Amino acid sequence: MNWIYPRIIAHRCGGALAPENTLAGLRVAAGRGCKGVEFDVMLSGDGTPILIHDETLERTTDGRGRVAETSDAELARLDAGGWHGAQFAGEPLPSFGDAAELCRALGLWANVEIKPSTGADAETARRVAALARELWRDAPSPLLSSFSTEALEVARDAAPELPRGLLVDAPPADWLKRLRRLGCLSLHCSRRHFGRRLLDEARRADVPLLVYTVNDAEDAIQLLRSGVAAVFIDRIDLLSGWTE
Repeated sequence: MNWIYPRIIAHRCGGALAPENTLAGLRVAAGRGCKGVEFDVMLSGDGTPILIHDETLERTTDGRGRVAETSDAELARLDAGGWHGAQFAGEPLPSFGDAAELCRALGLWANVEIKPSTGADAETARRVAALARELWRDAPSPLLSSFSTEALEVARDAAPELPRGLLVDAPPADWLKRLRRLGCLSLHCSRRHFGRRLLDEARRADVPLLVYTVNDAEDAIQLLRSGVAAVFIDRIDLLSGWTE
């Protein structure tokens, strides 16, 4: 299995211990001993790659409206941490560039999920892939993943040297054919749809299989010992110190 990256990956930067997709989350992950993090990148109204999961601002900030229709200046005024706890009040929405810089400073490997807003698959992938190539030019490459086939195709063409992961909920019957066509390194699937048959198929094809989101320590360790390449977790306090 060609997997050289961390096997415990903090979901959305700091998992459940910090506001998602923030620099505070990256610091919490590093402080807990995590070596790998995952986060989502979407384009702002000005076309700037920023860290956020939803297409709208309401759930994780004190703003309102669509991310793709909000300027960088407006986004810079938002609080992306207060909803999680008073100690995170005033935490900003970070740019992809700021997150990459902090990952490198903290020694964190990153799985960058390309998270396009509706209809922006190609442009998001193009900008994210090009910027990732630049930001990690002289450092170990991040892995780009996405649910969007179009985004993975564009990322492949824009920065073919960066590894990619095919992100799915339930793996389709032709997952291996799709993965090979897209030139992806790994398959990322939901814990709900993980099974021994899928693991055996991935093993035979020499494809690293990653599972999200696993928050039971015993379950996570069992998955890792069974041959799963890595797990994404919210409860980094339970697993960040685990080693084989």
